[in-house]
Amino acid sequence: MEIATIELKFLLQLLSFSGYRALLSQIQPSAKTSTSERYKTCMQLCDRGLIACSHKVIGFKIAPAGKALLKLNTELPIGEQELKVLKACEDQKLTPEQLKIRPAAEKQTVLQKLGDRGLIQTETKIDEIWLTDPGKTYLRSEYSPKGSGSISLSLLHNYLRFLRQPESNNGLQPSPTDLAPVKFSDAEILKIIQAVDHELGSQNYLPLFHLRQRLQPPLSRDEVDQALYRLQRQDQIELSSLQDATRYTSEQVEAGIPQDIGGSLFFVTVV
Repeated sequence: MEIATIELKFLLQLLSFSGYRALLSQIQPSAKTSTSERYKTCMQLCDRGLIACSHKVIGFKIAPAGKALLKLNTELPIGEQELKVLKACEDQKLTPEQLKIRPAAEKQTVLQKLGDRGLIQTETKIDEIWLTDPGKTYLRSEYSPKGSGSISLSLLHNYLRFLRQPESNNGLQPSPTDLAPVKFSDAEILKIIQAVDHELGSQNYLPLFHLRQRLQPPLSRDEVDQALYRLQRQDQIELSSLQDATRYTSEQVEAGIPQDIGGSLFFVTVV
């Protein structure tokens, strides 16, 4: 796989952030890079699986399914906050800033839930980006410079520091001292779910691809799935499906748990 110079600069700047994770607005491959070029580069790297991203709702309006729901005479199958949003945007398009929800930190969670259920139509933008395990592997083991291009010493410093990290910290083959299998109890996995949710600020609506990045390895995909099912049966968590996949990459969507009927289970909520 070959990448353009602007894509390489994008990745090398991302290496300067803790956990190789940053807001898209914090990445500026060069002083002359425009907003549209930055977005295009981000999407190209996402399509190749080298980085992943989350999205933020910046505008929304009610969808036909939401209008039909408001006309029901029975008890509505949504919460008070969700109902407030549907009524607010029934006749107009709104931005999150115009929405009166307390605490304000819950706005994105409520809007994304309604969007996933198809009750509102959302306009989104890329919010946070992070280097994936395939991206780490590519930079460490596969990338080979070709042609000409200017790279600043600060970006080169980021790359050298990354290469000098232990391989086990970059999603690659562990050292012999790390080969003993590490397993987690269900209680430990529950704590990890809570910790990841807190770190990402996903407001108890954690996409499964974040959890898989933390647990796989040492656990296999099936071991993670079975642990989640056990926690669900114990009423420790709830698993909900993804209705609108347009805000996520194909890699992120595939991290869900496929179901025979309906969409894949994609979000985990601690009860």
